[in-house]
Amino acid sequence: MLTGTCHCGAVSWRYDARPDQATACNCSMCAKAGVLWIYGAMGESIEIQGPTTSFRRPDTHHLEFYHCPTCGNTIGWRYRDPEQNRAAVNLRLVDDPPSVIGLPIRHFDGLDSFKPLPDDGKTVRDLWF
Repeated sequence: MLTGTCHCGAVSWRYDARPDQATACNCSMCAKAGVLWIYGAMGESIEIQGPTTSFRRPDTHHLEFYHCPTCGNTIGWRYRDPEQNRAAVNLRLVDDPPSVIGLPIRHFDGLDSFKPLPDDGKTVRDLWF
C-alpha cells in the first residue's frame, strides 16, 4: 500500500497495490502540473480523502481531475463514465518517496497521438532525486 498527501495535508490518497510503473504524460494538464501517474480503480485500489475541487480538460470531457482547494496540488483523475472505473493518483505526492524510486517511467503522448512514447530507461529516481 502507498499513501500520498497534498502539500498542505488537506487531501490524501491511498493506493492498495504495488505499481509496476509510473506514467509521465505530455498533455497540457499533466505537463504543466508535473505529475507522475499510477493507475487503478476508484474505490477499489484507489481512494481519495478530503475536500477536492474538480476540473475537466476542455478538449477531453471524459476525464475529471482532482485538486486540493487549499494548496492547489493535482491529486488525481478519474473517468467520468461510471462504466470505466479507471483512475490515477499523482505519485509525486507519495509519503514515502524512497519506496518508489526504482519504478520505471513510461512516457505517454496525451498531447497528440494518445499513444505510448518510446521508453528512455528512466526511473522515478531520475525524475525526482
